[in-house]
Amino acid sequence: MATLENPIEHALDYRLLNDFQQSFPICPAPFAELAERLGVGEGAVLRMLEQLRREGRISRIGAIFAPKRIGASTLAAMAVPPEKLDDVARTVNRFPEVAHNYERDHHYNLWFVVTAGSEGRLQAVLGAIGQAAGCPMVAMPMLREFRSDTRDESRADASPSVPPESNRKKMTTLDEIGRRLLVALQEGLPLFIRPFSILAARVGCEEGELLERISRWRSEGVIKCFGVVVRREEPDQGASAMLVQDVPDELAERIGGLLASEPGVALCYLRARALPDWPYNLYCIVRAPLREEVEAKIDELRRRLDIARYASELLFSLTRFKRDGVQYA
Repeated sequence: MATLENPIEHALDYRLLNDFQQSFPICPAPFAELAERLGVGEGAVLRMLEQLRREGRISRIGAIFAPKRIGASTLAAMAVPPEKLDDVARTVNRFPEVAHNYERDHHYNLWFVVTAGSEGRLQAVLGAIGQAAGCPMVAMPMLREFRSDTRDESRADASPSVPPESNRKKMTTLDEIGRRLLVALQEGLPLFIRPFSILAARVGCEEGELLERISRWRSEGVIKCFGVVVRREEPDQGASAMLVQDVPDELAERIGGLLASEPGVALCYLRARALPDWPYNLYCIVRAPLREEVEAKIDELRRRLDIARYASELLFSLTRFKRDGVQYA
């Protein structure tokens, strides 16, 4: 016979997972505030969050940073001999700067996202990965985003919809306290009554200063969301493909906007070409239950949007080697 606690616990974990991915309170006792909003005790909130973390349903409670505002990141791809793919993927995965690593059915068959604290560090990491793997590699940094899941921290170079170039804000320069805070926030909030006080001690500043910095970063868009970071499992079945196209630069904004408005398109980005090896600049992800349905959807989109004239390739996802949160420092 079910106990009375089960439906209460279910309602609590549902609300914690769904209501506080972005509206998390930045105050000295955030879990007490959550408890008050939820009508339960603070201890119940802390116990449920710890349980969700143990079960792997959340990765942490903390910040997801916006790219181009802090650190540097890029999508990269390698051409790996098939017989060496597993070994090379393990080599790439050993770099903590790699958050997202997939096999795709193409000559460039290993695709991963690399993130670092600065552009110089990013280039150094890419060089180290290339040297360790010993395979041809191209890098394709993001220039413009038309659609993404803002809560997915494994996509290190994804951010909320990017405004026109004239409205974009410059990268934030971090002082020593800022760099320490960045590192501390990557680990997530400790599940204690005064979590920000503990972080402040680690960073070396007062709790009030730390709260003010986090609030300012969030209001300025450096932090795109702060809250419960849910682990999002991709479906075990179904097909996912990345369509890459070489469209004229002057038409990229219009075509990207059209693609992003389509219900079957999950992600859409404008990226730098990696000439002469990789001429493509517009990317989107399309998913469907069957491979044939993905192909049919893309064929229909390209005909209807009158973009079939542009060179393109279709790369289906095969093996997922890594999908972790990003590490800027």
